Amino acid sequence: MPCIYICDDEQGILRYLAKLLKSHGYETESFSSGLALLERLSSAAPATPALLLQDVRMPDLDGIEVLKRVRRLLPELPVVVMTAHGTVDDAVHAIKLGAYDYVMKPFPKEKILGVLARALEHRRLAEENRRLREELQRDDDVPMVFTSAKFRQVYDLTLQVAASEANILILGESGTGKELIARTVHGNSLRRAKPFVSLNCAALTDSLLESQLFGHVRGAFTGAVMNQKGLLEEADGGTLFLDEIGDVSAAVQAKLLRVIQEKEFIPIGATRIKTVDVRFVAATNRDLHQDVAQGRFREDLYYRLNVISLTAPPLRERPEDIEPLAQHFLRRFAARMKKELHGIDSEALRCMERYHWPGNVRELENVIERAVILAQSRLLTAELLPVCNRKQPSVPPEAAPPVSLEELERRHILGIYRQSSGHKSKTAEILGISRKTLDRKLAEYGA
Repeated sequence: MPCIYICDDEQGILRYLAKLLKSHGYETESFSSGLALLERLSSAAPATPALLLQDVRMPDLDGIEVLKRVRRLLPELPVVVMTAHGTVDDAVHAIKLGAYDYVMKPFPKEKILGVLARALEHRRLAEENRRLREELQRDDDVPMVFTSAKFRQVYDLTLQVAASEANILILGESGTGKELIARTVHGNSLRRAKPFVSLNCAALTDSLLESQLFGHVRGAFTGAVMNQKGLLEEADGGTLFLDEIGDVSAAVQAKLLRVIQEKEFIPIGATRIKTVDVRFVAATNRDLHQDVAQGRFREDLYYRLNVISLTAPPLRERPEDIEPLAQHFLRRFAARMKKELHGIDSEALRCMERYHWPGNVRELENVIERAVILAQSRLLTAELLPVCNRKQPSVPPEAAPPVSLEELERRHILGIYRQSSGHKSKTAEILGISRKTLDRKLAEYGA
């Protein structure tokens, strides 16, 4: 049951509000002065209030000063101020200082109850978002799972560039783990103690994206009922990950460029410039270089973001990683669903290694999650994997893209090498080449 603190120097108001709120299921504590309220908030109380309802004018300590001190003590506490005719300017000032809303005396009970309900809902959502961010932060500590030499090269380069302050552009198909690479960059940087903030640019309209990035002030547009801090401010001192950067409009591109160059921006509807210190990591599955050539993406922004580029290889190009990834997802989902699963049978593994995984690691994760849900024994079997019963897409020979002789040789050698389970002597014998030649070829291929 939420507890609401009420602060007003009029005893009649205190009694009325306490009775009203208790009749609607709230607990209350009443304070007849700002000093008494601050003393209570500063004490080692076992719990903090869910909301503060305070008068904007009080004799012992000005309500605005009370609000400032409350914000320093409990910055997340929603505050609703009460004001009488002639003190509306004080209420507006309180809103600018961070109060959630204000009500004018005398107020109908429906009015005050509605405002308080909205303020409490706002706090609930804020706490839920904070918990989600904490869960994501815990996920940051999970290492990347791989055994392939191809991904090892990407991982080593990621660690090498993480310690720099350079902006990074991560390229790769959807589902290849671009955000995990971005989190690894942040987790191994000098900014790791500061926030890592992620935003999917393709999931929002231009106006919502701009509001999310830069924030807005109360009244900036219809529905802007309070000041909203943007993700740039949330990421101050840390890293801002912009996924699907290629989908950002020209207008937002221009504003982003200014932030990167000048480290400053203006929230929507505001007049004051804000400064931030943010490292940008962007990702895309598009060919940004081609978008620049065709005028769809700003060249200056492209080069500002692409100081260092990392490319996440698709899963089909690193089949050695399929089994360790599948086992990793199996352990995670089995623990989450409290199921005893000891592994994946050999037929299911062979089936997964033959599949081309157009959705990459994300598709593999979804497949394993579904299999864990349906599993009734201690092993995941091929029958639980829809990819084992799915026909691979066939490409007519005449429609297949041309491949160089060198590429055909590479594919053939690596295919025989995998079929021989990495046995070099056996691979060399099947191919009819010397072991020395095979070693040289595998070194060229990074295998």
